[in-house]
Amino acid sequence: MNKFIALIILSSFSLAVIAQNVPDAPKKDVQVKDIWATYSFFAAGVSDFNFMKNGLYYTELEGNDEGAEIVEYNLGTGLKTRTLHFEKKEAGLNGYEMSADEKKLLLEMQTEKIYRYSSQANFSVLDIETKQLTPVSTKGKQRYASFNPTADKVAFVRKNNIFISDLKTKTEAQITTDGKINELINGASDWVYEEEFAISKAFFWSKDGKKIAYLKFNEKEVKEFRLTYFNNNLYPDESVFKYPKAGEKNAIVTAHIYDLSTKKTLNINLNIKTEHYLPRLTWTNDNNLCITQLNRLQNELNLFIADAKTGKVSSLLSEKSDYFINMHDDLRFLENGDFVWASDKDGFNHLYLYNKKGEQIRCLTTGEFDVTATYGVDEKNKKLYFQRAPDANIGAIRREICVTDLNTGKIDILQGEKGVHDVQFSKDFAYYIHNYSNANTPNVIKLLQTDSNKVLKVLEDNKALVERLNTFNLTKQEFLTVKNNEGTELNTWQILPPNFDKNKKYPVFMIVYGGPSRQTVLDEYDPSEFAWAQLLAQKGYIVVSVDNRGTEARGEKFRKSTYLQLGKYEAEDQIAAAKYLATLPYVDKNRIGIFGWSFGGYLSTLCLEKGADIFKLAIAVAPVIHWKWYDSIYTERYMRQPSENKEGYEQNSPLNFANLIKGKYLLVHGTGDDNVHAQNAFEMARVLVEKNIDFEQFYYTNKSHGISGGATRLHLYNKMTNFVINNL
Repeated sequence: MNKFIALIILSSFSLAVIAQNVPDAPKKDVQVKDIWATYSFFAAGVSDFNFMKNGLYYTELEGNDEGAEIVEYNLGTGLKTRTLHFEKKEAGLNGYEMSADEKKLLLEMQTEKIYRYSSQANFSVLDIETKQLTPVSTKGKQRYASFNPTADKVAFVRKNNIFISDLKTKTEAQITTDGKINELINGASDWVYEEEFAISKAFFWSKDGKKIAYLKFNEKEVKEFRLTYFNNNLYPDESVFKYPKAGEKNAIVTAHIYDLSTKKTLNINLNIKTEHYLPRLTWTNDNNLCITQLNRLQNELNLFIADAKTGKVSSLLSEKSDYFINMHDDLRFLENGDFVWASDKDGFNHLYLYNKKGEQIRCLTTGEFDVTATYGVDEKNKKLYFQRAPDANIGAIRREICVTDLNTGKIDILQGEKGVHDVQFSKDFAYYIHNYSNANTPNVIKLLQTDSNKVLKVLEDNKALVERLNTFNLTKQEFLTVKNNEGTELNTWQILPPNFDKNKKYPVFMIVYGGPSRQTVLDEYDPSEFAWAQLLAQKGYIVVSVDNRGTEARGEKFRKSTYLQLGKYEAEDQIAAAKYLATLPYVDKNRIGIFGWSFGGYLSTLCLEKGADIFKLAIAVAPVIHWKWYDSIYTERYMRQPSENKEGYEQNSPLNFANLIKGKYLLVHGTGDDNVHAQNAFEMARVLVEKNIDFEQFYYTNKSHGISGGATRLHLYNKMTNFVINNL
């Protein structure tokens, strides 16, 4: 259930930029069509930005009404130097990869989405100099096509097997043969690994290009889930895929190394007899394989090194937790064999330096803050670049970019203005793309020189969006804190109605997610939530969002406090926040509603039940209703298996508290949701009917967890807006 680049515009752009009034310019109210038909609140971005290794140029994928082109620019001047490739719109150019020698492009076209991250497409290789375009394969679409280091071969997955296309001989070799749909997968992950470990491509070229490491998923004993699709046929279509629910059998995953010279496969034996996961494979700089292993409960993690020639396995690092360990991508091997690793073992997520024997050398970051991303190590200058939340209190709503000295541990802030910063560095760390926004200022993307922080080029300033926003009657999004029943301050944002009058009484509408690995209270520009909140504020509602216990960037204790009781403390915090809001003199305590999607829909439902005396209304979109129906990796990470924690599962399921509902309830789901199955909504509806509790429900035919496509979002938000106006 996971988890959908920009800089400061000018120093004169403040948090008030959106709320500024243009003299004599009439302001208009936000309509749902402005959000989900004309997309008037959405920011422009930069697509497929790639720094070239010579430090002189960069490339970008740009599109227009005629098609898409890959363009090269001069880093120093910001001027276009050449067009590397152009494709007409109908060709469907979606992305590209540049070869290591920067003489070829791997083009991705006619992409078809499979699940959240996975897709298949037609890939072709372009020789930049000769303009010769060669299909990677003509035998069907490919998945995860990628160059080897010398760019004379491309590996890919098709029909659950791994293939290698030789660009010199124009031949295609199949290196696995046992792949079979819903039984065995080579080089690609199964549904649950993709969704919960964010790994879909599961094969990787070695540094020297002589070997390919890959994962094999044996999902023969994993139970199947069926989705029905209605396409105006006499009989509907059906999709069948393997989906391990909490406590059920997972796929058996094994690691392998294929040697291109011998054409033999080395099977890696970790000699682990208990159920476990292999969520990451990482090649070391000396062409051995690092395998990340987690036990099924995800509270014990090991890094193993497998000798790529013999298969011999040795232990590199072990870590245990009283709760759970979140998988991450903050493992960086250095040229001398040392490595950087992230852990929250001291109570906050920090970066550590280890030697090649797995012995800790030093802690690279310290303090009461969480490191939230690692960008890389500049070994030449002994610097490590990372993103952090400034502190574990109100600072958790922000992100700044920092650099630490590998020898001294001294931390400097590279970009720290209040808001959310993200960056992408060039290969030599001499340049970076800086993406900045705050709650009331849309994204601005700039190209900077690292050592001086000099701005070389504004790639996207979203000036047109800022001008468009200034035509609407908007108010500023503000941040504050509210306390829960234990006195813990919870980060909160609010948007007040225009011309707010503290002497009047206003209804309150709360927007919640509240689950692990996400925050809704972030000082960044979020077009969909921001715009809908503005619309409701213009209708006379105070709109509020609160990050409860269990959310991110406030240290391990706060993040893992909901362990084994997912939903309990989150609902208590949201109810406490609503009760506090009800005491404010300008709040109508009898008109408080709440809305959430996915985990947020689960939480909004619990709030309507357990907070029946405070909440008059709840909207739940694609909610989990009982954790026994959700997938194994996510659910067991926080709840363990149902057989171990029956009370935690039952005492926090909305199914068991439906009789408490007093307010208005809207239940929405997509019938094609492969993530949180519509089974959840169907079961909730069944219980509500059995208990004769009035509610409204709506189902979006064939739509997935995101409920999007065509006019779907427009329809959904019109429905939800009307439900709020008519019932709150």
